[in-house]
Amino acid sequence: MEQEEKLRKVIVALGMVAVGLLAALLIIMINKNKLVGQLKVEKADLTAEMEQLRTDYDSLYVNSTLLTDSLAVEREKVDQMIERLKKTEATNRAQIKKYEAELGTMRSIMKHYIVQIDSLNNLNITLREEASTAKKEAADSKKKYEELRTTTDEYAKQVEKGSVVKARGITLVGINGSGDVTDRSSRVVKLRTDLALVENALAKSGSRRIYIRVKGPDGILMTSSEQKIFTCGGEEMISSASRSVDYQGAEVEMSIYFSGDQPYVKGTYSVDVYSTDGKLGSADLLLK
Repeated sequence: MEQEEKLRKVIVALGMVAVGLLAALLIIMINKNKLVGQLKVEKADLTAEMEQLRTDYDSLYVNSTLLTDSLAVEREKVDQMIERLKKTEATNRAQIKKYEAELGTMRSIMKHYIVQIDSLNNLNITLREEASTAKKEAADSKKKYEELRTTTDEYAKQVEKGSVVKARGITLVGINGSGDVTDRSSRVVKLRTDLALVENALAKSGSRRIYIRVKGPDGILMTSSEQKIFTCGGEEMISSASRSVDYQGAEVEMSIYFSGDQPYVKGTYSVDVYSTDGKLGSADLLLK
């Protein structure tokens, strides 16, 4: 009986040890499952962070070939690390920690690129603003130049217009053989055109030739051996007679004679006076 009692106590003790071991094993398995679950969560979180880093790289844009190529290399590194992480067991804590460290390094690299991109974008903004300002200044300068050129051209035209020599007091008279004025057609041997070139300080000084075109009562241009071809306003014309005069800006009185080969008849004669700058005026003569 005593031996049976001892055996019973041993069996009870062993049972209690077995229950204790089973409880310990159960606790260990529960803790292991909790750890594995935690590691899986950490792996999933790490994967999500890497994929977010990849998205962040995709969102970066810079107008620089060098930086674009560098960003492409970093994106490829992130892709490779994501693939390696997916193939790594969640229980491989050492490897997971290694990936966490690499992720931290990649984030630092990305921050460095963001700083570069911001600097480059700010520089581009500054350059665009400067280019815009320079373009506006160039446009303003061109506008001012055009305005100045227009004003200068207008002044030049005014000066050119103001420098044209004009005439006054144009008359046409008949001259007889004695050199006296007459209005008797039968006594006229030649015609005389009198005029005065007016004073003009802007006009160019020097020799000037004045041309006359005399027309008879029939309206036909009268010519002689003294006729000349001259250009006025780009048009070639035939003169009845002409004369050169030294013009120095002061008023000059002058006369131009025309001796025709045909006899003078009764009627109204006309004379048009020209310089190479333009028509100076006209006058009429009635011969009786």
